[in-house]
Amino acid sequence: MLIRSPLKLQEFANTLNLLIMSTITNIEKKDSVTQPKWLTLLRVAVGLILFWKGISFIQDSSRLEAMVQSTGINIFDENAQTVSFLISYLNLLGGFFIAVGLFTRWASLVQIPILIGAIVFVNLKSGLSLSNLELMLSILVLILLTVFVIKGSGVISADEYFRNYYKAGYEQGHTKEFLE
Repeated sequence: MLIRSPLKLQEFANTLNLLIMSTITNIEKKDSVTQPKWLTLLRVAVGLILFWKGISFIQDSSRLEAMVQSTGINIFDENAQTVSFLISYLNLLGGFFIAVGLFTRWASLVQIPILIGAIVFVNLKSGLSLSNLELMLSILVLILLTVFVIKGSGVISADEYFRNYYKAGYEQGHTKEFLE
């Protein structure tokens, strides 16, 4: 009969945790290193577009509230002011984080449902035509956000800077060039 002690189970759990964390770290480093630098320009552009939309929503919050109420979803109609406040500030903060490359995957992941809602409930009401530039921009930003959720922030980003340089003062081998 096999008797398992709590100490051995704890050791196994710690080993498994270290293995999972090192695998995730290796995937993140590999994606960041292999990502082309031109994708960084697209990341900054998407971040600035979202930041700009956040500012425009804050400046004209009544227009955003009207768009939220026109979705036809009862829970949004009742809380239109709160939903528009959340959308405005999530666009503002998410756009800033994506532009500088800080928490890029999480910020992009938070933006995806907002953009899906904008495409389905607001932009599609204007019709599917090439003259509907707002719809085209929303679809392009949605595709790029999905890419950034998968690929990460890239080499030129705050994520990469903190990943490589926070250890530089007390460990050997963590002082590589930032813009190689």
